[in-house]
Amino acid sequence: MSSIIKVEKLSKTFESKERKKGQRRKLKTVQALKDVSFEIGENEIFGLLGPNGAGKTTLIKCLTTLLLPSSGKAWVNGYSVLDEEDSVRASIGCMLMGDRGLYWKLTGRENLDYFGALYHVPKAVRRDRIDKLADLLHVKDFIDRTVETYSSGQKMLVAFAKSLINDAPILILDEPTVTLDVPTARELRTIVKELNESGKAILYTTHLMHEAEELCNRVAIMDHGEIIALGTPSELKTSLALDDTLDLEGVFPAKAVEAVRALGGVTRIAMKSTNGGRTSLSIISRSGGTILPQIIEALMHNGATIEQLRPKTATLEDVFIAKTGRTLDVDTRQIVVQRGEPGGGP
Repeated sequence: MSSIIKVEKLSKTFESKERKKGQRRKLKTVQALKDVSFEIGENEIFGLLGPNGAGKTTLIKCLTTLLLPSSGKAWVNGYSVLDEEDSVRASIGCMLMGDRGLYWKLTGRENLDYFGALYHVPKAVRRDRIDKLADLLHVKDFIDRTVETYSSGQKMLVAFAKSLINDAPILILDEPTVTLDVPTARELRTIVKELNESGKAILYTTHLMHEAEELCNRVAIMDHGEIIALGTPSELKTSLALDDTLDLEGVFPAKAVEAVRALGGVTRIAMKSTNGGRTSLSIISRSGGTILPQIIEALMHNGATIEQLRPKTATLEDVFIAKTGRTLDVDTRQIVVQRGEPGGGP
């Protein structure tokens, strides 16, 4: 496989001063990326899947030259992100977390024209391209209004159009559907597939496992700045072949959850709240069919109320749960090391 993006042991740390009343100043070191390595092939849709705070956006910013990595190397379209920044930028169309890259006092059309000019797209070409993008994304009814009057979904669509204005061979899309309604998000995913079929390599970040399963040829699952699993969606789910997954909904006191956790065949448990004060409990176990009566007994004898119980086939979220014990919708904290400032004491 010929690689269009290559990343070798990329790390990124941030340092800031932390002040608390009555305490000495400390330096807070946040390790946002830790020795990340992977390759993306030509014409591949490569997914970065992980919860908010996993390091996906930091990685994207390093690959687009917006952040300088603390260590490691990366190449985009054969160009080094450390030494050939201009060539890297010319090779990519980028959408970073939606609307923050737009000028709100300009219209959508003026934004696209401005960014097309920055990429040295000839005036006649970019005007024609803007019209085609407006038709493709169904934004003609608001593209000539100022961005400050847009809804959040409209801003996302124009930001997506901006990533296409230079017709680059590589698209980097960071959570492109995060504020879109369901039909519009579905349509955007269809467009992403078509762009890939036309020859574009795409790096797609999401915390929605169904998007990764639908779109991506391969997926890297990230957590706390590290890649904890990498493969095709099928390969990752097959890695749980010896495990059984079970979803329950109801009311589960802490002692009931701990009783299940103590069972010998249970490998991971993850909880999340649902509407109406109920809780969803995902249990991953060895030989779930055999251990199921023990799970039910442990829950019922410790005050739990089970309203729904259903076995299920493995998903990418189950892979994440198996690795971390958390669901994908839980924000994660970055790895933080604190130390006293020089001369400041511990």
